[in-house]
Amino acid sequence: MTKKIVDGSLSTARVQLETVLPSAASPFTDALEVVLSALTEWQASVEDLNQENQSLAIHHRAVVEECQRYRAIGQITQQLRQSLNPAEILDSTVTAIQKLLTADRVVLYRLDAGLATIAAEAVQPGYASMLGTTVDSTVIEKLVSCCYEACLAIDDIQQAALPPAIATLLQHQQVNAILTAPIFKGEDLLGAICVHQCMEVRDWQPSEVEALQQLGAEVAIALRQSDIYQYSQQLNTQVQQHAAQLQKALAFESMLKRITDKVRDSLDENQILQAAVKELTLVLGLGGCNAALYDLNQGTSTIRYEYTHSIPTYQGKVAQMDDFPEIYHQLQQGHYFQFCSLVPNPERGRVAMLACPMFVDLGSSQVIDQTVLGDLWLIHQHEHVFSEFEIRLVQQVANQCAIAIRQARLYQAAQVQVQELEKLNRLKDEFLSTVSHELRTPITNVKMAIQMLKVANTDKKRRQYIEILERESSREAELIDDLLDLQRLEAASYPVALDSIDLQDWLPHLVEPFQSRAADRQQILQATYPANLPPLTSNGTILRRILAELLNNACKYTISGGKINLDVHVEPQPTTDATLVTTFIIRNQAHIPSDELPKIFDKFYRCPNADPWSRGGTGLGLALVQKLVEQLHGSITVESAEGWTTFIVQLARKRDER
Repeated sequence: MTKKIVDGSLSTARVQLETVLPSAASPFTDALEVVLSALTEWQASVEDLNQENQSLAIHHRAVVEECQRYRAIGQITQQLRQSLNPAEILDSTVTAIQKLLTADRVVLYRLDAGLATIAAEAVQPGYASMLGTTVDSTVIEKLVSCCYEACLAIDDIQQAALPPAIATLLQHQQVNAILTAPIFKGEDLLGAICVHQCMEVRDWQPSEVEALQQLGAEVAIALRQSDIYQYSQQLNTQVQQHAAQLQKALAFESMLKRITDKVRDSLDENQILQAAVKELTLVLGLGGCNAALYDLNQGTSTIRYEYTHSIPTYQGKVAQMDDFPEIYHQLQQGHYFQFCSLVPNPERGRVAMLACPMFVDLGSSQVIDQTVLGDLWLIHQHEHVFSEFEIRLVQQVANQCAIAIRQARLYQAAQVQVQELEKLNRLKDEFLSTVSHELRTPITNVKMAIQMLKVANTDKKRRQYIEILERESSREAELIDDLLDLQRLEAASYPVALDSIDLQDWLPHLVEPFQSRAADRQQILQATYPANLPPLTSNGTILRRILAELLNNACKYTISGGKINLDVHVEPQPTTDATLVTTFIIRNQAHIPSDELPKIFDKFYRCPNADPWSRGGTGLGLALVQKLVEQLHGSITVESAEGWTTFIVQLARKRDER
């Protein structure tokens, strides 16, 4: 505008001067020329000044744009460095670049496992989204290799000589111009930022190339920081997990030590197992825990010990192992298992359970009846999965419980053995005392009879002493025979020959001597049996000895005026009609205290102060009777009530036996 005004003014002045002074003198002309020349120079100066102002304005605009770009890059850089989330870094990067460069599309490739995936994208409406698409990583590597100065700027894709794979990819993405910057981590290529111009070709400015190059470097730095942060977070998480595991391990070790101390210091099976299930419930945060013991003879598993926190109690429940073979077969093999119930339990609902057997080490030198003694059941919430660490702990606790049970049972067995040894020692002492007395008494009588026989002066006295010798010799022989017979029976070396016994004729001969003896003592002996008793297949000698010993005891322990009954009857066995049972019942008026009844079949045992006739004895009679009944495959029982003592002997035979 200023240049035009000056040019117009000079032209007008010159025309006016030439009109007014057409014939002016030369001095004036010269002066005018000087003025015009000065004006021309001034015009030139003004033109130079205008050009300089224009340059300054252009430079000023460039500086402003550069400042704005640097400010934008600084803001983007600050945002990138403040974020530690890789996804946020990538999303904010492409969004900021699209806004900064006013591009149609900005995509960011991440390279992993031989593939290049578009992990982030910012795209203008109307253009197809490429987010999540993948290409072979070599394509992006080739694209990056074209970046001669850390950035690749292609103004017109159609005019560029690109490798076929890259040209095909850009054509598929409908790209006309592209600006690419690689993302490096050291020497490793992490990915690339690609700015797409889809509408038309574009003349990429150096400042734009520089800006993308800077942002690519900043993205690499941000990703490295994010990786470092993520790694530190992982390390922190691992440290926390290790600390939690260590804390849990210390709690588990403390619990195991408490249980071990109780196993070592206590022989009470109840106390140890009850403490074990309680400790497991509290330390593992269970809903409940129980310990069951097996009875393999009965095929049962019984819950003996239980501690519950939030579930119904099952203590005392008995499970038949055959009803759950898939469970107890595995437990009896020494294997644990865990499962979650698919069908809700009516009382517990859906729960997760761990079953672990309590078994004794097969390498143990102790002899035991069974290897698996029982099991531990742990009940937790249905979504819980028992870790390997927890399972190992439960196995150790189960082993400690097995040790506790074994020690307690061995201790009980040892106590029983000690009591049995004490009993045997007592019986031995009683036996020695009894046998020495019983042996000495006949021998003493024999010696005395021999001495008296030597000085006897009449036949009557000699016969009397000879009778004493015979009676005492028989008594000594009977004692020795009882001892030998009892030893043979216990060794199961006594042969039994069976024959047919006609009880109708056999019983009177058996009872007759005892009727005379009972009459001498003013006792009443009565034998009752039906007239049609069938023959009995048995051993007559053994049966005679059994009944004779029982009748002898009845006479021996019945007071004068007392009654003795022998009843015999035959009837079918209750469980089957094919078998007949012959029952012999010997009853006498005598009382045996209830605490003495379990002992009367013991060897050398005699009821104290129960013999009113003071006949003594070895205490072998009833023990021998019991063994003889067993030889005949029969049974003998005894009961004493209301002043009567009753022995019942039962012998069974099949109907077709003759």
